[in-house]
Amino acid sequence: MKTDMNKAPIVTVDKAQIAQRQRKLEKVRRELKQEFVGIDAIIDELITYIQIWYLMPEVLARPVIVNLWGMTGVGKTDLVRKLVRKLAYQDRFAEVELSNSDNNSYYSWKHSVGGILESSGLNDGKPAIVLFDEIQRFNTVDIEGKPILNERFQDFWELLSDGRLARRDTKEDITNYLDNYLYSSSQRRKQSAMPPNPDEPQGPDVIGLWDARTLKKLFDFDESIHELAEMKHDDILKMMLARRKQKRIYEAADHSKTLIIISGNLDEAFSMARETSEADVDADIFHAYTKKLTLVDIKVALSRKFKPEQVARFGNIHLIYRSLRRRDFEKLIEMEITKIKARNLQHFGVELDLAPAIHTLVYQNGVFPVQGVRPVFSSITDVIEANISRFMFQALMVGGRRIKLDYDFAKKELIADVHKVGVVRAPYEGRVDRIRQGNDPAVTACVSVHESGHAVAYAVLFGLAPLQLKSKVASTYAGGFTFPHQIFMTKQTLAQKIKVMLAGGLAEELIFGDSHASIGREHDREQVTMLACDYVRKYGFVSDYQGYYSNNPSYPLNTELTDSAIEEMIRQLATETRDMLCHHQGFLLALSVDLQKRGSLAAAEIARIAKRFGMKLDVKEESHLHVPDYQKWF
Repeated sequence: MKTDMNKAPIVTVDKAQIAQRQRKLEKVRRELKQEFVGIDAIIDELITYIQIWYLMPEVLARPVIVNLWGMTGVGKTDLVRKLVRKLAYQDRFAEVELSNSDNNSYYSWKHSVGGILESSGLNDGKPAIVLFDEIQRFNTVDIEGKPILNERFQDFWELLSDGRLARRDTKEDITNYLDNYLYSSSQRRKQSAMPPNPDEPQGPDVIGLWDARTLKKLFDFDESIHELAEMKHDDILKMMLARRKQKRIYEAADHSKTLIIISGNLDEAFSMARETSEADVDADIFHAYTKKLTLVDIKVALSRKFKPEQVARFGNIHLIYRSLRRRDFEKLIEMEITKIKARNLQHFGVELDLAPAIHTLVYQNGVFPVQGVRPVFSSITDVIEANISRFMFQALMVGGRRIKLDYDFAKKELIADVHKVGVVRAPYEGRVDRIRQGNDPAVTACVSVHESGHAVAYAVLFGLAPLQLKSKVASTYAGGFTFPHQIFMTKQTLAQKIKVMLAGGLAEELIFGDSHASIGREHDREQVTMLACDYVRKYGFVSDYQGYYSNNPSYPLNTELTDSAIEEMIRQLATETRDMLCHHQGFLLALSVDLQKRGSLAAAEIARIAKRFGMKLDVKEESHLHVPDYQKWF
């Protein structure tokens, strides 16, 4: 086929305009990185993916779809809002929350995405940005995978498919409106043929704003609403008839030039978001777990909420927010403190100097890794701003110009050196610290032995120091945890995990005696039973039972036959674990004492204690996967 090289291109490229937009986009990228902490990679990806939409929207044949996934409070919605503002797209932006529930009162009167976009003035085919936030609430399958009946907003999937929304009700609306208008027009003509009534004032023969808005929406006139409002009825009628004859008004609304951003929290992918003691688990551990999430994990999680064909319509541009690292939270706290200093200097002329202990106090009481940045802001207000106000008042009353603020963790006191006033002490204890310190010492001792039992078994069986060991946590009820690495599951490691689970309660029996062992083993035994059942019934690691014994009616094997094997397995592993703890009782006691005193031990500290008893433990990073060296068999 011969191509005519002399034929003018359909799209004219304005190189100067593209270059200008490119500079603007890069400026937005830099500004966003200055305003957000820990999401530079997300910002880079987002800017990269929206380039074609922002620089040359004319070439797009379908909308650009970008998905943002992450735990709550990581800045997904805020990032989109600031992007919109910096690109000056506020008038071309719609923020939509779809839901299966009719309780969403804001959209209770809307039944289609097209209706929402139309009311926002975005059905005109021009570039726009639409954010569909909290999309997980619009799930189309339930927890069992069964379809959810819901007729509202079903054109959302149509929008994702090709960016075109059918005007299903437009033809009927136009016909009804035109019939009414024709009738009103004939009535006006009849009335105009009659002698004028001097007692009735005659208004201007123009349609007015109310009809202009409706006509603009139904007939998609090029004229503005105000221009239409000043037109005469007969002129408008001619325009309506001509528009209906063209039939273009019945065509689907074109959103091929729209940037569609989908945002949500997928608990199925971010399973660590349900972890307990979240104020005490190290932020770097959560970050390491979220760092391993991939596009495939997101699609699997989506498949538990949406039908397969719908998952496909989300596309392949999925930006995954990682949980913030410890240094990210520390940087965020530093940035907020800098703002507080600047505000107080500007408003009151008082210079603030906050010691590192204040930063630590905020971190300890404000960082919940799985809840993002919101608790941090709240704690900064609680710890710093609320307390600074009392010292600020004292400084202003005597003309003081400086306040140095420190904190004494031992005495639980704020120490303020106020210019022209002197040193002022005020009792203060962080809200989360107060809960940690409220743990009963005797119960903490019990928890320390329990968690040390888990840690000793983990160290002996895997040669690793646990990532984190805690016996004082932010909980009304005393508790603790031993945070492991990721373990590749094999026949051997499955049995080893069972031993680690059993070791907590068995350590209590060894140190305190059988009669004083606590009931804190309940969750451990539940996990042990589950793992042992899987060992026998699911994985077939016991040679006498090679069928798949499950509760699935499709595989109706009698699970009771395996009960004795499961009991025997747990009993044998418990005996082996008890013997192991007796052999390492010195390490168990030393670890328990240190943990009881300090409430928390890091991996390096656990390894140092183990070394005193002739054990060399590996200290591995949070992302380490413990897996056999299968390659050595080749």
